Amino acid sequence: MIDRAGLMHACGSSRWVEIMAKADLSTREAMHEAADRAFAQLASWDIREAMNHHPRIGDLKAASASDAREQAGAASAGDDVKRALLEGNRAYEARFGHIYLVCATGKSGREMLEILNARLANDPETELAVAAEEQRKITHLRLDKLWDEEQRT
Repeated sequence: MIDRAGLMHACGSSRWVEIMAKADLSTREAMHEAADRAFAQLASWDIREAMNHHPRIGDLKAASASDAREQAGAASAGDDVKRALLEGNRAYEARFGHIYLVCATGKSGREMLEILNARLANDPETELAVAAEEQRKITHLRLDKLWDEEQRT
């Protein structure tokens, strides 16, 4: 059974974890359905809490081993892209008041930079909704990893 610590790693919203702790997690499908139902109940501050549990894109010094694997594209980017991500993160945070969040799995550093630059044009409300959807995607990927680990034990 996936414990609260695993759930908190999947999504850093304490409200989401509380909802999930009471949900049916007996199958992968039930777990994903519960995750989406829980997401639908979150307020903007819950999303911001979850986002605060992520390192900045490209900040691999602050990343855990699993975060670093998710951001492998940023790690393998050239110095010019890494610098641009750092600068873009600063501009994004100044504009929106929260970190830039993107489901980085499978994306190159350049792709993440292009997405960041495009999203800077969003208004704050739209951007929070976009970031929330990225959080949802990340959560589902992390839940799959947790599920797979549980099945191996």
